Amino acid sequence: MTYVITRSCCNDASCVPTCPVNCIHPAPGEAGFGTSEMLYIDPETCIECSACVQVCPVNAILHEDDLTESALPFLEINTAFYREHPLDSFGPQPPEVRRPKALDGLRVAIVGSGPAGSYAASELLRIAGVEVDVYERLLSPLGLVRYGVAPDHQATKAVSQAFPYQSSHPRLRVHFGIEVGIHISHEELLQHHHAVIYAVGASNDRRLGIPGESLRGSHSATEFVSWYNGHPDAADLTFDLTCERAIVVGNGNVALDVARILATDPEELAVTDIADHALTALRASRIREVVVVGRRGPAQAAYSLPELLDLTSRPQLNVVALTEEVGELGEPIAGPISSLEEIKLLRVQELVDNDPSGETKRITLRFLHSPLELIGTERVTGVRLRRNELDPETSTIRPTDNELLLDAGLVLRAVGYHGRPVPDLPYDASSGTVPHEKGRVVGLDGLEVAGAYVTGWIKRGPRGVIGTNKADSSETVASLIADFTAGRLAVPKARRIELEELLDGRNPGRVGLDGWLRIDANETEAGRRAGRPRVKLTDAAALLEVAAAGTAAPAHADH
Repeated sequence: MTYVITRSCCNDASCVPTCPVNCIHPAPGEAGFGTSEMLYIDPETCIECSACVQVCPVNAILHEDDLTESALPFLEINTAFYREHPLDSFGPQPPEVRRPKALDGLRVAIVGSGPAGSYAASELLRIAGVEVDVYERLLSPLGLVRYGVAPDHQATKAVSQAFPYQSSHPRLRVHFGIEVGIHISHEELLQHHHAVIYAVGASNDRRLGIPGESLRGSHSATEFVSWYNGHPDAADLTFDLTCERAIVVGNGNVALDVARILATDPEELAVTDIADHALTALRASRIREVVVVGRRGPAQAAYSLPELLDLTSRPQLNVVALTEEVGELGEPIAGPISSLEEIKLLRVQELVDNDPSGETKRITLRFLHSPLELIGTERVTGVRLRRNELDPETSTIRPTDNELLLDAGLVLRAVGYHGRPVPDLPYDASSGTVPHEKGRVVGLDGLEVAGAYVTGWIKRGPRGVIGTNKADSSETVASLIADFTAGRLAVPKARRIELEELLDGRNPGRVGLDGWLRIDANETEAGRRAGRPRVKLTDAAALLEVAAAGTAAPAHADH
């Protein structure tokens, strides 16, 4: 018998050090950590002590006797991982990271309150004497946890309970509505703090670089995700859902998210924290089919196996694939393939016989096609695709001369993200990251930039899941602490009262932690009354009103 990690795994490795028999891998510092889709429990070694269950922030670990039908495949997934990666190949359990118990006087600024910045803040606040100021341009914290995770994935959002925004903390100050580079400069931050950690993510979406991409009806998946999650920057966006077919270019996790939201019965979404304006639009949607287009084969698709299982295990969703692109059930694909990729392939092959008839909306997974052009004059009317073939030796693709035209009135590109330059810091345009050594910012001359650090996607690029940021932030915090204890960080020259006066002068409407707690209470109370996790405020004016006075929720969340 064994415990099993399931689809909600956040990958932050909180469970690893609690395991007395070292059966959870890959752990921080081991090959595959940060790139694997999830963590895995070795069923042969697990002693059923439940220590991992007690610390999992998203309740993703279940005993095999408690697995639901949709979660049963994860028992095989955990087993398959250790067929390829024997337990003894990982070596001894990594040593626990030890931090000093106290560092009196250390003051750190963190720019960005998403997962990377929040993990860094949590770790620093565990050290007595350390003061942390978090700067966030939005009026609320949590970044992609709040505005990126799909509304029907509430278990994933539970990781926010590990972040320090649940109650007041004597050594934590937050400054929502403050944008570094606009309201305060990097140099000014260093006048008030020993160090600055930038956790600003990778907010630019990648483009396809093909004709027609700027037509009306062509959008980034980032915009669509922000829109249905109630991001204030996207509240005024509109998406034409009057067409019968939408095409999602890309087949990563974000692509599956947007396809699933488009195809799910809006009444099922009505019990989530989806933005009210999105729910209204989806109720009026005429879309009958969502086509997800990937340039490679089903075994090489970028989405994770847990995300695929989630999509295909929902009986209310009609997900189909084509025999000529994925093969018959059990038919192998030539070339190198792992056990987990084989499970992924088999799961897609099971979709070939799905009956596409009836009133149910359909999600069609298309493989081995690349977009060449978006068709239309003023707005999108279709997509011209090129067929690819898979090289059996390398599993890479080769273009063919075969083309396909699919009609569509909405095209969403989900082909990745790219970081933006950070004011006053060096920038690598090719990777969209800030150059660094273990989180220490390094200039183009190879010299360290004193007092400047990075974590998250702006540090490593847009890869990994929410929990990957925990180990990433831990490395950066370790570098910062080493520099502070070695006396390499300049002592702040300005007093805290001067910082408050500076920020008040730059943006009198900024929101502190108490303001966020009012917003949070307002949204969750509105959600309780509506039978939902929360009803989000999506308008900046409404957010400011509630933050300032704790007033009752507006009659409509999209006030």
